[in-house]
Amino acid sequence: MNSSKSPVLDGLGNTTCNAHKKISVFFSIIFMTVGILSNSLAIAILMKAYQRFRQKSKASFLLFASGLVVTDLFGHLINGTIAVFVYASDKDWIRFNQSNILCSVFGICMVFFGLCPLFLGSVMAVERCIGVTKPIFHSTKMTSKHVKMILTTVCLFAVFIALLPILSFRAYQIQASRTWCFYKTEHIEDWEDRFYLLLFSCLGLLALAVSFLCNAVTGITLLRVKFKSQQRQGRSHHFEMIIQLLAIMCVSCICWSPFLVTMANIGINEDRSMETCETILVVLRMATWNQILDPWVYILLRKAVLKTLYKIARRCCGMHIMNLHMWELSSIKNSLKVAAISESPVSSKQINQQPLSSTGQ
Repeated sequence: MNSSKSPVLDGLGNTTCNAHKKISVFFSIIFMTVGILSNSLAIAILMKAYQRFRQKSKASFLLFASGLVVTDLFGHLINGTIAVFVYASDKDWIRFNQSNILCSVFGICMVFFGLCPLFLGSVMAVERCIGVTKPIFHSTKMTSKHVKMILTTVCLFAVFIALLPILSFRAYQIQASRTWCFYKTEHIEDWEDRFYLLLFSCLGLLALAVSFLCNAVTGITLLRVKFKSQQRQGRSHHFEMIIQLLAIMCVSCICWSPFLVTMANIGINEDRSMETCETILVVLRMATWNQILDPWVYILLRKAVLKTLYKIARRCCGMHIMNLHMWELSSIKNSLKVAAISESPVSSKQINQQPLSSTGQ
């Protein structure tokens, strides 16, 4: 680090992506602004809902969702500010990053705000799966204290993963586009450089796989309860919940999978060309869109909004899909009530005793 040329800056003159400065600054500012505004709106909606359902089973879901949206908000605020500063400084890292402090902070934030939302998404999927399949266990064990402990553990684990290169004296590297910092993705020297890329990719893909599996189990369980139950009041929640699960799952997989697969490919093949450099910028922006679209899933796919969309679709299509009185009861309370009734041994005994009482009469 005391030499005339820092090792972190070695590759800046060799390989760069051809990115127009004005367009790049414009995209960075737009992404950051839209992300901050959408996440701020989602936080306000979730906090208002949390005040209504503080003592109910929906509170744990709202706490996890609030943690996810707050993480996305700070991710846009911190990473977006650094990115805009880099573009505004004409990407002259040699001038403002002599001690590699800014690149290290940028790299840590990229890893933390990349993995933490994925971890929180998988934890939310597990929580929803337990809440639907085991509602009694969920209502007794999943308290707000436990939720806050889980949120803290997830954040600390993401911080640990982000600090691993610093703890092992491996600096984060300025990427070929000279616009962001991450693990070393070119001129990979040993197994440790490859290990960080594969660790990040595997953890991200594992989180997506857990989310997919738990959401699938939740959706199947809700459908089974819907078709088995004779009560029409639970259908609104089934309809709403399945749409939310599909939206969250699709957004996460579409936005994050290309970036995670690209990083894993680089870690395995140790090869990157000019075309791959441009591809990394595209998949990185796709991953950024996940933090923009996440809050809109909670903003748009609510019961009131779905009722409006249903009315519009019914007017346009002229089809009788379902009656609007199915939307009357609270969705989360409805689902847990139906699931609890279907699993409760007391209800099954009452059902079995009904024919006996009728024959005795």
